[in-house]
Amino acid sequence: MDRVREKQESNFQPPTSGLQPPATDLQKSVAFVTLGCKVNQYESSALAEMFRARGYQVVDFKEKADVYVINTCTVTHLGDRKSRQLIRRAARANPGALVVVTGCYSQVSPGEVLEIPGVDLVTGTGDRSGIVEMVERVGKGQKLNAVREAREFTEFEELPAVAATGRVRAFLKIQEGCDNFCSYCIVPYARGPLKSRDPEKILEEARKLADSGYREIVLTGIHTGAYGKDKMNGPGLAALMEKLAKIQGLSRIRLSSVEPMDITGELISLLAQGPPFCPHLHIPLQSGDDSILAAMRRGYTADDIRRLVGLIREKVSDVSITTDVIVGFPGESDEHFANTYNLIRELKFTSLHTFKYSPRKGTPAAKFPNQVPPEVKEERSDRLIVLGEDLYSRFASRYLGRDVEVLAEEGAHCCPGMIQGHTANYLLVAFPGDPGLKGKFVRVSLQKLSGRLLTGGIII
Repeated sequence: MDRVREKQESNFQPPTSGLQPPATDLQKSVAFVTLGCKVNQYESSALAEMFRARGYQVVDFKEKADVYVINTCTVTHLGDRKSRQLIRRAARANPGALVVVTGCYSQVSPGEVLEIPGVDLVTGTGDRSGIVEMVERVGKGQKLNAVREAREFTEFEELPAVAATGRVRAFLKIQEGCDNFCSYCIVPYARGPLKSRDPEKILEEARKLADSGYREIVLTGIHTGAYGKDKMNGPGLAALMEKLAKIQGLSRIRLSSVEPMDITGELISLLAQGPPFCPHLHIPLQSGDDSILAAMRRGYTADDIRRLVGLIREKVSDVSITTDVIVGFPGESDEHFANTYNLIRELKFTSLHTFKYSPRKGTPAAKFPNQVPPEVKEERSDRLIVLGEDLYSRFASRYLGRDVEVLAEEGAHCCPGMIQGHTANYLLVAFPGDPGLKGKFVRVSLQKLSGRLLTGGIII
């Protein structure tokens, strides 16, 4: 699955501005809250556009609304729990409102979701192009389960392109589903088989984004690197990226998470060309121990990762390689964990996202013996978090005193009077500047690193 998850259980809400008509007394309102990955975030924005097109006002989830849509995550048990909490919160906020639950948790556990007091409509990860029609047909208290089996979703479902919201980086979904069936992962059961989006539809949406002022797009999906593998004669990921590179006004093309086995020599060569391709790869490691990797059904070894990372760094200058790691997988001993820790330290990933193994009902690993105690998972997670912060600091510090190009995105969260944005290799940079710089590329001389934030001044 796409694992570019800065906040695995983040409360993302689609923009409430854009093409929204002024509110009236008779106008219905809808509020969204989104858990989980960037794919969910993309889909929530698309669903919000569908409601806007039907005359609904999109309001903040904290406000009173006529319809609440909770887009759920089920990657971990914490995702399930937080999904339930938000469903109950919506039901309390306006007892007369229609409560709609969609996403991965509702796909794999629709009956469980429907039993939560206040829920009226449950949809899964497909058939969402008709969600507004379903909402308008269902009455309060009817309790409709509109979930079909994920394996029945064999075609990519087109949702409307997201309207311009004044932002400068956009996620662009290019595929759906996963056929890997790693032993710990519920996602293939929630998202169904591989489904690549039609390349012309991708190019059409990318052109609209560029024309609306977006300077960077991030290609995302459930198994992004597998794009095209389900089609006989369609382009693969590298060929698609080459087509996207020809779009006028599109200055950066960034990849979200790509599995190690999907990183080809052709893809590495593209990144080595430089702009518009960003020198940044998120490669899920999950473990650095061969026996654990085999039990996870990951399909590679630690040495395979060593060779891959070495080749990428040899070919792509200034490349940033980030990763995901799972601690506490069933049977993971101190020695197994030490192998993971040492491999991460050896390969000097830019940063890592650490997840404590969470048994998912219906996956093989949930029944494996030697489940690791929670306190051991916590201790190992803490150690990797510290290591990850150190690795990021070491990587980012290499750029102090250097000039970098930054895409100005928004006001800096740290302090007023500053703008922040990312470099091509995904370093976060803040600098004094006028809001009018938003959407422009600026040269910044880096002077200081505080936590994960680099700061500096604009070079005139």
